[in-house]
Amino acid sequence: MPVDLMTFRSGIGEGSINRLIPRSDLEVVISDYSIYQDYQMNMSTMRPMIELSYCMEGVRGVHISGSDHEIVSGTCSLQFIEQVGANFTFNKNESYQMMGIGIPVSTFNHFMQEVCGESGNSINFSHILGEKSYRMFQEKIDPSASIIVKRMLDAVEEKRMTNLELECNALQLLSMSFRSFLFDKDPKPSEFSKSDVAKIRQARAIIIECMTEPPTLTELSCSIDLNDYKLKKGFKEMYDTTVFGYLREKRLEKAHLLLQGGKMNVNEASCAVGYSNPSYFAEAFRDKFGVNPGEFIRGLTR
Repeated sequence: MPVDLMTFRSGIGEGSINRLIPRSDLEVVISDYSIYQDYQMNMSTMRPMIELSYCMEGVRGVHISGSDHEIVSGTCSLQFIEQVGANFTFNKNESYQMMGIGIPVSTFNHFMQEVCGESGNSINFSHILGEKSYRMFQEKIDPSASIIVKRMLDAVEEKRMTNLELECNALQLLSMSFRSFLFDKDPKPSEFSKSDVAKIRQARAIIIECMTEPPTLTELSCSIDLNDYKLKKGFKEMYDTTVFGYLREKRLEKAHLLLQGGKMNVNEASCAVGYSNPSYFAEAFRDKFGVNPGEFIRGLTR
């Protein structure tokens, strides 16, 4: 795997930029540095591309194609870029940690065709950009994506991620972001009204908020004033899982983050996300992440 590691130290700042190329049409760039003074940097793209960026730390401004954007910690940005110039603004005495994944237009269009079949022709680079030369989609980093990004950052830093693992993790993040930003998962308007959709989203919020003591399906239906059938069918269409399948995923993702924080043991994390049986929690954790929670904690301290 081609690797280009650049470290620097100057009056402006210090840190490193690690560029990895697991395959010819995929680039992963990990930036980790501190800036000592207000600083602006101009950059230009050499060719059209798609870039997925995760900002783990820091706030930076971007002026590109006549528009101003702000990229803040905890956000994920999917950018479609023609050959344009960009101006980046960095703040004095601030640390930055970011990971970017770049692919060429041909790879993106091929992915869309594979996912959408014949309809993929309407979801391609040119269609998304239209008459513009730049377009950005941005949202908070999803917990499941945060886990993958953290795993990649740690493994690359410790030089224990293989070429295949890096490629698979990067492609998984790209796939997740494409589905999140570009595919409309809402139920068909002919079957579900806007009011129904809003109520199903409310049900999702309740599930996350009441993770430790979730309501029954009947209680959830009553609280959002929607019958069981519409709730179950609508939730499945919008989130591609059942109500309690979604609850299970979010519990495990939160438990992973709690254990990663290093302030809880397995039993404490299990209780914190609503599992009363630590053995059942350990089995579910292993099924999702491929490792027992106790082994996961021990791995963090090595």
